[in-house]
Amino acid sequence: MAKYTLLKTEGRAKRATFETVHGTVQTPLFMNVGTVGVIKGAVSTEDLKEVGCQVELSNTYHLHVRTGDQTIKELGGLHKFMVWDRPILTDSGGFQVYSLADIRKIKEEGVTFRSHIDGHKIFMGPEESMTIQSNLGSTIAMAFDECPPALAERSYVQNSVERTTRWLARCKEKMAFLNRQEDTVNRHQLLFGINQGAVYDDIRIEHAKRIAEMELDGYAVGGLAVGETHEQMYHVLDQVVPYLPKEKPTYLMGVGTPQNIIESVDRGIDFFDCVYPSRNGRHGHVYTNQGKRNLFNKRYEKDMRPIEEGCGCPACRTYSRAYIHHLLKAKEMLGMRLCVLHNLYFYNHLMEQIRFALDEGRFADFKREKLDELQTVSREKEELAKK
Repeated sequence: MAKYTLLKTEGRAKRATFETVHGTVQTPLFMNVGTVGVIKGAVSTEDLKEVGCQVELSNTYHLHVRTGDQTIKELGGLHKFMVWDRPILTDSGGFQVYSLADIRKIKEEGVTFRSHIDGHKIFMGPEESMTIQSNLGSTIAMAFDECPPALAERSYVQNSVERTTRWLARCKEKMAFLNRQEDTVNRHQLLFGINQGAVYDDIRIEHAKRIAEMELDGYAVGGLAVGETHEQMYHVLDQVVPYLPKEKPTYLMGVGTPQNIIESVDRGIDFFDCVYPSRNGRHGHVYTNQGKRNLFNKRYEKDMRPIEEGCGCPACRTYSRAYIHHLLKAKEMLGMRLCVLHNLYFYNHLMEQIRFALDEGRFADFKREKLDELQTVSREKEELAKK
């Protein structure tokens, strides 16, 4: 049960709705990253709704090794477990093939890991990943893939992508089987495939063509924001997105900054996720339209203004920079929590602005004005730093 409805386009930019068994979402959208079924920073599911989150993202590998997907299935699935009634996307565990490179071994069958928690051996292949995600009952499951380093040798990338394509076929077959089982938590679980190929145009394009033929529920571009420049990332999107089905959602994995998001929407991306807003918030760094602020700085010690004047987030509606600075210096959890809430609101509100601009047919103007604003802020901060 999924329906992607393209409402408007402007160049390659897409404005759409995506109907799922757990509700309809508006795209382009930003998925808030809750690795183990929670946003780090003491953020509740009620908070997520208040800051405008449409889709929550959780991690297959991490939920498998801690608490356990079988336990979560017995408790009714991840939606019931974390008390969230909107869509959830689970990544496949494939990124851990990249991030845990020193404690894994890749074979055709799958990947053997050493748990980062206690060192015990874990095997995960396409079938295992699909089974774990089925146990979690997420709305969208990601295909199991290998994420080769962006600047890896061509021969390595070619072999990796061919194996990822074979793994995708196995994922699709296993998901079809699991969705037919009576005890499956979510028998309408969707499958997104992942385009890989590092920075090699021809490998990326050929892989996009092959996975587009597999009639999946959505398509992701993976293996970016892992060592290449922003310009290389945008080039890959320019090359690849035209070969992915326009009538299906397109997801850029793990990206990124507000500038990255605006540029990528312009290239046809619908879905985004990134740890930046929550990770930076936990360290007192907050996003504003006037640039990032570090609320640990002494300059905010007596500043009674909100983080950003005119912002409607829970932090800005009530608390001052001075108070949040005090909380952070005192190592009180509330300071971290307020910064995370502000950043998540900022990202989700940015997506609302993007959707509104697309609705009105003025995304090109919005993009130019917003990027000019962000660039001016960055330039001014650099000049101040030199003084």
